Amino acid sequence: MGGAATIVDALLERGVTVVVPTFSGAAFEVPVSPAPAEDGAPQGAATIFMAESREIDASMGALPREVLAPPCHRRGNHPVDSFTAIGPLAEDLVREQTATDVYAPLRAVGERDGAIVLAGVGLNWMTLIHLAEAEAGRRLFRCWARVPGGEIVPTVAGGCSEGFLAFEPVLAPIERSTGVGSARWRAFPVAGALELAVAAIRADPEITPCTDPSCERCGAGIGIRRRL
Repeated sequence: MGGAATIVDALLERGVTVVVPTFSGAAFEVPVSPAPAEDGAPQGAATIFMAESREIDASMGALPREVLAPPCHRRGNHPVDSFTAIGPLAEDLVREQTATDVYAPLRAVGERDGAIVLAGVGLNWMTLIHLAEAEAGRRLFRCWARVPGGEIVPTVAGGCSEGFLAFEPVLAPIERSTGVGSARWRAFPVAGALELAVAAIRADPEITPCTDPSCERCGAGIGIRRRL
């Protein structure tokens, strides 16, 4: 009944390492028009990102905030889309994350036979599918952030994820789910989900965009999808 703290403590007591997205674009991203890869140019100012920061976007929810709170956490070195881990493998899982290798922590979890859990949210919150886009050959998006020393540097990040609900039939064969209170928790093996999602994107590059015709990120990615 203790909320996010109870969940994190229970996992840690079992020796589990918990990895969560701790995205912080609201605090650290330098404004720029959405554009894939080398397109776009930064404008304006932003706060300097450091891995020691506790800044996190409001949309991240209670569990990421709980993982980010204690001093023993380890936060990846990505100014906009960092991942943060706590537990025995925390350092190993996030150490390879950089501004241009945003999803290194997810690859590391997959290499260790880890699982991804969607706690009461849908596939439109599954960041792993952005890694699948990259593994399928798609260029990810470029955004900009200010790092120690004041320099503005390019970072690589995912785009819109609202279209990821289309992966329901793709990932259903490997899903395990249970009820936790009033929420549905869904678990997927990272390696298996990544393999299935990559194959689905290669077979149908148009599976990922959302249904909003005004979505700038999905619109900017049309050329990328057609080159797959």
